[in-house]
Amino acid sequence: MTARTTARVVVADDQTVVREGIVMLLGLLPGIEVVGSAADGEEAVRLVAELAPDVVLMDLRMPRCDGVEATRRIRTAHPGTQVVVLTTYADDDSLFPALQAGARGYLTKDADGDEIVRAVDDVLSGEAGLSPKIQSRLLERLAQPEPARPRPPQGPPDGLTVRETEVLRLVAEGQSNPEIARTLHVSTATVKTHINNLFAKAGLRDRAQAIHYAYRHGLAQPPG
Repeated sequence: MTARTTARVVVADDQTVVREGIVMLLGLLPGIEVVGSAADGEEAVRLVAELAPDVVLMDLRMPRCDGVEATRRIRTAHPGTQVVVLTTYADDDSLFPALQAGARGYLTKDADGDEIVRAVDDVLSGEAGLSPKIQSRLLERLAQPEPARPRPPQGPPDGLTVRETEVLRLVAEGQSNPEIARTLHVSTATVKTHINNLFAKAGLRDRAQAIHYAYRHGLAQPPG
């Protein structure tokens, strides 16, 4: 353990029989002194403010304020107090929110006295107090490949404007300049200006190259 010979501990669990059993067990363990017990997260937060314990053994599913929220509040307001979760649940939806809230240890309620002492010792030494089962779960999670992230949508190639891209698509569909003008409700002169601009930006010489360019960049689909 750290320079302290005895770790001052608060126990938080909403089930009276379970809470009293944990307190009784801790009373038999070397180097641990139970200074308070709480029936929910709100009471745990209050006791930490009053007693400044070294460690809170925190259940997760409690009324009024659950263990994750209580852990977050304790670690924010009282960073000198460490939290070791002691719960029935070892699923991802319980484990990861608790660790993200600031818990430094995580045990399931089948942990024996030696595991609890070791976890308290570890968190007071600046280490993570995790049971072997939880360590295995974390390693499994880290070994899982991350889901592929969707690629952000890309804008038109070569700096083409949206209107120039529309004109290019209509060219690739085989429309003449007057037909494009009618489709877009603009003048033929405006269509010619857009075509000249997009030809210059994309380095195109004629409509055949423009059609191939549109196919290559997915701006139009080849017929058939």
